[in-house]
Amino acid sequence: MKTVTILGSTGSIGRQTLEVVEHLGLSVVALTAYGNAELLEQQARKFKPKTAVLGSQPNGEAAIIDAARNSGADIIVTAIAGEAGLAPTLAALRTGKRVALANKEPLVCAGELVMQTARESGAQIIPIDSEHSAIFQCLAEAHLNQTTKEASETQEKDSPMRSSTPYANTLSLSEARMKQVKRIILTASGGPFRNLSREELCRVTPEQALKHPNWDMGRKITIDSATMMNKGLEVIEAMHLFGVSPDKIEVVIHPESIIHSMVEFADGSTIAQLSNPDMRIPIQYALTYPERLPGLEKPLDLIALGSLTFEKPDLSKFPCLRLAYEAAKKGQAACATLNRANEEAVAMFLEGKITFTEIADVVGAALSEHPGKG
Repeated sequence: MKTVTILGSTGSIGRQTLEVVEHLGLSVVALTAYGNAELLEQQARKFKPKTAVLGSQPNGEAAIIDAARNSGADIIVTAIAGEAGLAPTLAALRTGKRVALANKEPLVCAGELVMQTARESGAQIIPIDSEHSAIFQCLAEAHLNQTTKEASETQEKDSPMRSSTPYANTLSLSEARMKQVKRIILTASGGPFRNLSREELCRVTPEQALKHPNWDMGRKITIDSATMMNKGLEVIEAMHLFGVSPDKIEVVIHPESIIHSMVEFADGSTIAQLSNPDMRIPIQYALTYPERLPGLEKPLDLIALGSLTFEKPDLSKFPCLRLAYEAAKKGQAACATLNRANEEAVAMFLEGKITFTEIADVVGAALSEHPGKG
């Protein structure tokens, strides 16, 4: 039986992970949360982990890192939102175990360090973000015929792709194979406001922005989805995970949220991953990879869907996506600045201190002061 540690167990991803863990019959060895003591207690009583940590207590943050480092779990799920997830994620990676990565901010803020840490320890990163899980699955299906000998030879070479791919100990893709990837296509729902005018966006309230049409997510990521900053952060995340430049990553609006992402190959073929919009699907895949087991979500009914639609994102209405591409091209420090400014701006919006459209203004002002590479 596989054992699991969940960092951030009381958040949206953490709660859904526990649903999947219970469904699969896995054993929980450690749970951590920050301030929701009541829910953490309920989870601890039900799943009986050896360790339960409340980060808001004295030395709590150090205890979370210790749980990531020393729980002994086979799989560590990192679902702590924001930059606060960086140190626990690095600690989890240093164990050399499988890390099911749900928080994108560590890669946005310190992608080179995160991937270097995984490479040095031999840790296996499996993304939980639905889009990056989809890309991972598309690449895996395209390269499952890679021989063990080829994988071993690739690991021995110090190629650029070896330092930036999540396939440590699984599908370590050679540089030649990655050249077969022409384009990564990240799909985006467009959020609840894709059809509003710029003037209407200025009047959006926090209550309206927190109502996502397709996904059940935490407050910060739901606002990021509405501004399309979430998709911009995912561009940066994909850049590090899959070793491609931002120029090879395209964002396409797909309101139905059925195709979670696609990979286009040099021969003109495109492989897509489709499923109902339910985070328990990529969570389960990260826990069971490379096997696929019966899940909790109902099967996809294409006949009932009828059609799937695609649009080009409007960067004039959603400038956060443009700002993320700018940061990706400027370098790691600019990405960290982008992420930090966005966290502050989202908090200000939720507190009623700025308007919805001023989120991009705050982030843009911070990024404009950044010199560039570094």
